[in-house]
Amino acid sequence: MDIKHNVVGWFEIPVTDMDRAISFYEAVFDFGLTRAKIGRMDMAWFPCVADSIGSAGSLVLMPGRYKPSSDGVLVYFTAFSGDVSNELTRAVAAGGSVLMPKKLISKDIGYMAIFLDSEGNRIALHTH
Repeated sequence: MDIKHNVVGWFEIPVTDMDRAISFYEAVFDFGLTRAKIGRMDMAWFPCVADSIGSAGSLVLMPGRYKPSSDGVLVYFTAFSGDVSNELTRAVAAGGSVLMPKKLISKDIGYMAIFLDSEGNRIALHTH
């Protein structure tokens, strides 16, 4: 099989307080999220590059169906600042906590860090 695009098409991060979660992620990444309700789901979408292949993803509030977790799937966000320490510092300032400080994975792969978001989800950062 010839893979022609990234395997992740979408992701959803569970939240229990949408206003708090939106404020947290906007503070960490310094961009806005777009909030929308689809049926019973309250969602806030991360920005998306129109002609890019890959995922944008969202925050999702739907009690009884979505539950934040610190030991589930781990989503890696690109640290567009070029240094994961910048986004990690903003995560702490916005109410998150550091689970793994900036760490070199390898010279070829780059750096990573992991934090706990405002909702109790484990989130990773990555940059080359």
